[in-house]
Amino acid sequence: MYRSGAVMAWNVFKFCTALRGLGSIMILLVLGVVGVSYYAVVITNYGPGLAAGGLDSLLAFFVLILFHCLLVMLLWSYFSVVFTDPGGVPPNWRPAVDEERGDNDPLTATEFPPDSENGRTRYCRKCNQLKPPRCHHCSVCGRCVLKMDHHCVWVVNCVGALNYKYFLLFLFYTFLETSLVTLSLLPHFIAFFSDGEIPGTPGTLATTFLAFVLNLAFALSVMGFLIMHISLVAANTTTIEAYEKKTTPKWRYDLGRRRNFEQLNDHKEEFNLPITSFACLVFPCPSYSLKDVDLYL
Repeated sequence: MYRSGAVMAWNVFKFCTALRGLGSIMILLVLGVVGVSYYAVVITNYGPGLAAGGLDSLLAFFVLILFHCLLVMLLWSYFSVVFTDPGGVPPNWRPAVDEERGDNDPLTATEFPPDSENGRTRYCRKCNQLKPPRCHHCSVCGRCVLKMDHHCVWVVNCVGALNYKYFLLFLFYTFLETSLVTLSLLPHFIAFFSDGEIPGTPGTLATTFLAFVLNLAFALSVMGFLIMHISLVAANTTTIEAYEKKTTPKWRYDLGRRRNFEQLNDHKEEFNLPITSFACLVFPCPSYSLKDVDLYL
């Protein structure tokens, strides 16, 4: 039994090490898909169409403007997730009250021994520190993350309290951009199966075909993830908490759909106006900073 447990732990360790090593590769893969899509849409098909004149020129202009706007939002959101700290537990943190139990009495050192499993204040044996509610340990990052949703290999980072909005916007703009590329390249893709001669070099035709297939695959897969995460936000829960929520009659963090979505934005008063709240929800502008971790402690 001990040997089996040791082998499993070793396998998990090797898996987490492999995920760390995928970091730069996944970023290059994302940029590679963006590059292929850009070449197929802008350079090969719709860029030259601007000089065609008439309705074709107007259509090309519309596609290119929309393509670049969505691309900027996609990359802005993506690198915001990559480079934003998801939120960690401050060193030597301890709660003033036992939030899990709901008492108002201050905690004492005897109430959270290292091997405590009483369901009240949680303790992380790997980080050797207390864990706030909704906090989980990430084996890939090697630390506890506030309101952790999951570790995403695509963004080479944990998705947690301080960068979840960026991740949701990344899914949203990825879906819009890949859908736009798929629809704009659909006539060219259909032309591959026609009997007529297709203009272009073998290289440009292959790039168009590859871009269409990649963007169609990403659009369909990201749509599922986007729907799932919107439903999670509506219930104020995370991927990790989804199973726990099913076993709880009333989820204690559910504040109603509107307030749950409002938590994605800053809690400052100046963001209460509808137009600024909408802008902060649509654009990946900062919602929280590292000083705002008290909201999740």
